[in-house]
Amino acid sequence: MPRKVRWGVLGVASIAVRRAVPGMQKGQWSEITAIASRDRNKAEEAARKLGIPKFFGSYADLLADKEIDAVYNPLPHHLHVPWSIQAAEAGKHVLCEKPISTTVADAQELLRVRDRTGVKIGEAFMVRTHPRWLRTRELIRSGRIGQLRSISGAFSYFNRDPANIRNIASVGGGALLDMGCYPITLSRFIFQEEPRRVLGMIERDPETEIDRLTSAILDFPSGQSTFTCGTQIVHFQRMQFLGTGGRIEIQFPINVPQVQPSHILIDDGKAAPDSITTETFEYCDQFTVQGDVFSKAILENGEVPVPLEDSIRNMAVIEAVFRSAKSGRWEQPADLLTA
Repeated sequence: MPRKVRWGVLGVASIAVRRAVPGMQKGQWSEITAIASRDRNKAEEAARKLGIPKFFGSYADLLADKEIDAVYNPLPHHLHVPWSIQAAEAGKHVLCEKPISTTVADAQELLRVRDRTGVKIGEAFMVRTHPRWLRTRELIRSGRIGQLRSISGAFSYFNRDPANIRNIASVGGGALLDMGCYPITLSRFIFQEEPRRVLGMIERDPETEIDRLTSAILDFPSGQSTFTCGTQIVHFQRMQFLGTGGRIEIQFPINVPQVQPSHILIDDGKAAPDSITTETFEYCDQFTVQGDVFSKAILENGEVPVPLEDSIRNMAVIEAVFRSAKSGRWEQPADLLTA
């Protein structure tokens, strides 16, 4: 039986120590062997709490460890590409938190490094490996709701703390990069197409200058996707898929309830008591699933769940939304994979 992939973690970000690392530690093919922080004390504390064997007081020291096969990068958005590049140059495979970058150009540079070094690099959209989302795509592909025509989504929370990294524009804060990337990648994943054009609207916080309320329309060949994301409105998330013969609704589409089962609601649109059926999924840790799927791709030399080519196309849509909000016009996402 192949050994587990030995993972190192760059930083002690909340998403890492609360969700991703504990999830990956439960994996069949993943083990967390080291964690690093620029503050050695923080690294030591995290290692002790999480039962991680090794800790480092710098990211570079972790990357120099020859016993680490792969790196999970949960650093702030503007550090995703620089440290993913350094990890790749050190011969480590990389699972990098979303968004993979803050610009298409930076993601392209990461792609070139991946191709030159031969390591595997992927974006950590944990939703793309969760059984509930795989089943949703299967249902829609099978024609369960007829032809898919419309996707709608909402993702929001309330956070006005100016010191919070999500509210700092210079490091990639704001609603679209933090949350809007999810309905974009999921719309592309479910339609299995790229949007031809997008229309965006943005309201910026007058103090922090981040986009605190962003809405967009994505025009796909087969239909439309609309979403709203906000950092200063009520905490909420939902996605719906409307077809010519039915509807699918997913509650808590991004943050699956911990410990509890999750559901897919399927509505035949007949306005009858029995027109809505529910498919239930026993709780599974989506970070465990993501880590194991990525680790198996390393062990078996397979494709990672969200490769950089997909990430670049997602970033192209994000950039087009930003451009549209400035121009007030429809904008076409650029496919820069061959640029």
